[in-house]
Amino acid sequence: MDRNSNSYTFIFAIAMVVVIASVLAFLATALKPMQDANVRNEKMQNILSTIGVKVDRDQAPAEFDKYIKEQISLKEDGSIDKEVPAFDIDLKKEIKKKPGDQRYPVYTAEKDGKKFYIIPLYGAGLWDDIWGYVALEGDKNTVAGAVFDHKGETPGLGAEITQQWFEDQFIGKQILKEANGDYTTNNFVSVKTIKGGAPAGDKHGVDAISGGTITSDGVSKMVSERLAHYLPYFKQY
Repeated sequence: MDRNSNSYTFIFAIAMVVVIASVLAFLATALKPMQDANVRNEKMQNILSTIGVKVDRDQAPAEFDKYIKEQISLKEDGSIDKEVPAFDIDLKKEIKKKPGDQRYPVYTAEKDGKKFYIIPLYGAGLWDDIWGYVALEGDKNTVAGAVFDHKGETPGLGAEITQQWFEDQFIGKQILKEANGDYTTNNFVSVKTIKGGAPAGDKHGVDAISGGTITSDGVSKMVSERLAHYLPYFKQY
């Protein structure tokens, strides 16, 4: 075949596309187990981060087994579903279901003799999905730590939710409002971001991100919506 002909060029181009596509498909298949492992390790890493355990991704599985004592899937009424592995729940898919059909994962952890409840979060920011984890102390009221991430928020603005200064504001905040000297799940108020800054001594507010109001509001809605589903469980246990 004449290498200068249009037919040769056309056939050569098709052959190259087929070869490249085959190579890419092979690499995707070959690398998938490694990619899946990295995703799982990063998830463990983020869960541990909420209770102040900072580890490299490769170290996460060993440390996860050390600190995480239970992985529980909950039904809407707060009862435990032993058939659904908590770690395998994909919140992005789960939140699209009706509340009664969803399963709500919670991880119980122990560190320095203290118990923690770690709850996964998923919501919407300005441009795309946001997610994270929040850890509550044994009183099921006080925030021990939080970690957030996003898919496409604006750098320097909404993307600031991943910064330590923003996450650290949640530590020590309370999700229940005091009433008559007591805290009960009937007085759930969550933790909210406040535009212009939270007043001094506010137990339930943190500073919103300047210029990132919509993303900040998304964090508030995400934390409140997700935590509310765990109140029936907290009442029972």
